[in-house]
Amino acid sequence: MNPFFNTDAATLSPVALFLQADWVVKAVMIGLLLASIWTWAIIIAFSRRVARTRREMAKFERDFWAADDIDAFYKVHGTSELPSARVFAAGVSEWRNSTAASPIDKSGTRERLATAMGASVAAEIDHLSDRLNILATVGSVAPFVGLFGTVWGIMRSFTSIASAQNTSLAVVAPGIAEALFATAIGLFAAIPAVIAYNRFSHGVNRVEASLNRFADGFHATLSRQLDGAR
Repeated sequence: MNPFFNTDAATLSPVALFLQADWVVKAVMIGLLLASIWTWAIIIAFSRRVARTRREMAKFERDFWAADDIDAFYKVHGTSELPSARVFAAGVSEWRNSTAASPIDKSGTRERLATAMGASVAAEIDHLSDRLNILATVGSVAPFVGLFGTVWGIMRSFTSIASAQNTSLAVVAPGIAEALFATAIGLFAAIPAVIAYNRFSHGVNRVEASLNRFADGFHATLSRQLDGAR
């Protein structure tokens, strides 16, 4: 029989440790396992999302800088859901509103363009990183939840030892192992969450830097057009 699925407590297999645990410790283990599954689901989905977003943003920016007519480009790409497209749309919208009146307030237009695109960049980054708080929460809380299960299990083991009046290793080991298994599951959930959070935070920062560079370049383009306007 596979030792992993052996239900004999003496084997200290994960299944045996779970089955022999107190109901409180079982609840902790189940909660941590669900948190681990949720964490991995977020990791897989977020990694794909960031990679796809960066790839499509790079293509959008190449097409934009190669375009000759901003208005024609806006008609085709202005409704795209890409972060860089939304920053572009925010800049175009503010440009049209600010230059509709005559005479044009050039200084005020530049400030409003920067504000509009800066706000759009911030909104896109908030939207992109909305799941990172879950990874941060799991990474910081899961070890303590596992520790709670361990403390509860050890208290139960000591109570059983006192009742049986037997301190032999054969009596103590299974209960202690059940308790420590909760901490192990807590670390199993927390470690990938912390690593993924740090990695994805770096990825989001790179997306933000790319958006800011695009916004600055687009602002400079519009500013040059503004210099030629009357």
